[in-house]
Amino acid sequence: MANTGGNMTKRKVRVGIDVGGTNTKAVAVDNETFEIIGVGIVPTTHDHELGVSAGVIESFKKCLDENGIDAKEVVFIAHSTTQATNALLEGDVAKVGIIGVAKGVVSGFLSRMQGNIQDIVLDKSGKRKITTAYRFISQSEFSRDKAKEAIQSLLDEGCSVIAASKTFGVDNMKEELIIQETARAMGVEATCASDISKLYGLTRRTRTAVINSSILPKMISTANSTEDAVRTAGIEAPLMIMRGDGGVMDIEEMRKRPVLTMLSGPAASTVGALMHLKISNGIFFEVGGTSTDIGVIKNGRPMIDYAVVGGQRTMVNSIDVHTGGVAGGSMIRADNGKIIHVGPRSCHIANLAYVAFTSPDKLVNPKIVQIAPVEGDPSDYIAVETADGSRYALTTTCAANALGYVKEGDYSYGYPESCRKAFEALGRFLNMSWKDAALGVLDNAAATCIQIIEELMEKYKIERGQISLVGGGGGAKVLLPRTAEIMQLRYQIAEQAEVISSIGVALALVRDTVERVIPNPTQEDIMRLREEATDAVVRSGATADSVEIQIEIDAQAQKVRAIATGTTEIATQDLARLVDEDEARRLAAESMGVESREVKLIEANEHFWVFGRQVKDKQEIRVVNKKGFIQRQREDGTAAATTVAGVRSLVAKLWEEYLVYKSDIILTPDIYLCIGPKIIDFEGLQTFEQLTMLMYSELMLRSGNEPVLAVVARSHI
Repeated sequence: MANTGGNMTKRKVRVGIDVGGTNTKAVAVDNETFEIIGVGIVPTTHDHELGVSAGVIESFKKCLDENGIDAKEVVFIAHSTTQATNALLEGDVAKVGIIGVAKGVVSGFLSRMQGNIQDIVLDKSGKRKITTAYRFISQSEFSRDKAKEAIQSLLDEGCSVIAASKTFGVDNMKEELIIQETARAMGVEATCASDISKLYGLTRRTRTAVINSSILPKMISTANSTEDAVRTAGIEAPLMIMRGDGGVMDIEEMRKRPVLTMLSGPAASTVGALMHLKISNGIFFEVGGTSTDIGVIKNGRPMIDYAVVGGQRTMVNSIDVHTGGVAGGSMIRADNGKIIHVGPRSCHIANLAYVAFTSPDKLVNPKIVQIAPVEGDPSDYIAVETADGSRYALTTTCAANALGYVKEGDYSYGYPESCRKAFEALGRFLNMSWKDAALGVLDNAAATCIQIIEELMEKYKIERGQISLVGGGGGAKVLLPRTAEIMQLRYQIAEQAEVISSIGVALALVRDTVERVIPNPTQEDIMRLREEATDAVVRSGATADSVEIQIEIDAQAQKVRAIATGTTEIATQDLARLVDEDEARRLAAESMGVESREVKLIEANEHFWVFGRQVKDKQEIRVVNKKGFIQRQREDGTAAATTVAGVRSLVAKLWEEYLVYKSDIILTPDIYLCIGPKIIDFEGLQTFEQLTMLMYSELMLRSGNEPVLAVVARSHI
C-alpha cells in the first residue's frame, strides 16, 4: 500500500467465491489492475450446521489472512451458490400453497386448469418432489380478508410458503402483491409469479413461482447466516450473489428470487472466460472430476436459455450450459478388444486412486480387472490390479498423461511412467498397442464433448471458423487438446484454470432481464421496457449511471427482451492496460491465425479498431477495443464511420448491400454500432423497420455530431 503525505491509500479489492461440490475457492482481485492478489481454498462445508455458508467465510478469511489483505480493503464480495440447485436435487424443499386469482368465468376456468400446478417431480425415482396445494379467489370477490382466509387454509394443509399467481398478472399484479403482503404479515414467505417473470404463459410462470417458493425458507436462512458472517468479518461492502445468467444481484434480491441463482456455478466459469480471458467467440469447458460443463460465448456475450427443473422448462434465464458425463476422473469401459465407453462413472465414486497419481514403484505386475463401480453398474469398467492386490482406476487423466497431452507443471500432471505401464496392461487385455488403447480412451471421451459442441454450434448458428475451445477447471488439459485436434479448432487453457469460476464471480457485473410478449412493439414499448430493466438492475445493486441496456426482439415468439447490466458503486476499471494499434492488429491477426501484415485496418475511432482480412470473396473482420478485447468477430463483414445524424442512411445502405437471397429465403445482416466505449448489437432482426426503431431508442439522447462506427456482417445458413 502506498503512503502519501502520511495518509494510507488502501487498495480496493474485489473478492469472488465459488462454492463447488468438493472445494470452496475464494479469489481476491485488485480493482484497479485486476491482478489476482490472493487465493483461499477450503473443503466445501456441506455438513456444517451453517451449511456451505461456513465454507464461504472460511475461504474468504483464508484468502485475506494468507495474503495480507485488510478486510477494510474489500469493496466488492460475491459468491456463487449451489444451495438452490442442491435443494432441488435433494428434495430439501417446502410444501407450496398456490393462490390463483382471475377475473371472469373463462379466466377463472383457465386459472384452475393452468395455474393449479401439480406436484413437481425432481428426480427419476419420483421420490423427491415439490408438493403443492391450491386455492382460487375470484377477482370480483378479492379482498385482504379473502387472501388471509386462503393463506390460513393452505397453512392448515401443511404448506409453509405461498405462491400468488394471477391470470394476466404481468399486466397488473395488484392482487399478487396483496397476497404477498398478507402472508408476510402472518409470518409466511410468499412469491409473486409476476415478479419472477413478465412473460405470458400462466402454467410456466406459476410453476417457476412454485419452484422459487419451495426453496425460499432454506435460501433465506442461508442468506441471513452468510450476511451475518460477512458483517462479523468486518466487511462493509454489499454482499452480492451470482445468478445463473452470469450476473450478480444483492442479497436482498436473492431473498426474494433465489430461483435465479440456479446454475450459478457453471455461469461463474463462463463469466471468468469472458472477462478474464477476453473471449469473444468460444466454446468454454469447465472440466471437473466427474462431469464437464460446456457453454457458449458469442460476440462477447454468454448464450442464455431457460433453466429446466424436473424435466420442465421454467422462466428463469440462465447461461445455457450443457453437461457431459465425462471429465478428468472418468473410468473406462472395455471388453472384447475395444473401448466400449468412457464415463459416466468416475474413480471418486468407485473410491479408487488414479493410476496417474500413483508412483511407478507401486505398479508391480499390473493386470486388468473388470469391476462394477456401484451396484447395478455394468461390470466392464476397467481397474488395474497390482501384485499386492491393490486396485487403481485407469482414467482419462491417465490417458492424457501417458500420451503427453498433460505436461509437467499442469494441474493434472502425474506420473506418465505409471500411466504407460497401466495402458500396456490394457493393450494386452484388448490385443492392441498401449498407444492405441490410450488414444481410444481420449477419442471416446472427446466424442461425448464433440456431440455437445456441435449441438450448441447449430443452436446458436456459430460460424465454425470464428470459435476456439477454452478450458477451465483442473481437468481442462485432459480433454481439450485431443477434442480440438479432432475438430481442427484452436484451443487455449485458462490461466488459473482451477479457480476460473471464482475469478468469474469477482468480475461479474450486476445483471437483470425483463421479458414481455409484445406482438408488434412500438417505440413507446421499447422505451418502457428499457426503463423497467434499468429499474430492475438498480434494485439489484447497480449504480444508475453505469447501466447499459441490450434489446432483443424475437419476432417468431413475439417476445421482446431487455437485458440490463451495470456495476456496483465501486466501478469496474479497465481489465487490462490500454493497447495501441499495433498490439490491436496483432491480437486480431492472432485470432485469425495469420501474420499481422496480412490484416488491414478498415476503420477506427477513439475507442475501437475494425480490422479485416480478405479470404476469397469474404472479408473476415475483428472489432478490437482499446482494452485489447476482441469484441466481435465475423467471417464476412465490413465497417464504416459516420455520426449519429448520418447513421440511419449509412446503415440503410449497408443493410441492402449485405442482404442474402437464397431461393425463397432472405437472410438479414447483423448490425453493430460502436458508440463511445460500448458496442450495441442489433442481431437477428427480421426487418429494417425493427432496426430503425431500436437504433432510435439508443441514439435519441445523443448529439448529432457524435461519432459512430457502423459494423455489418453477412448472415449464412
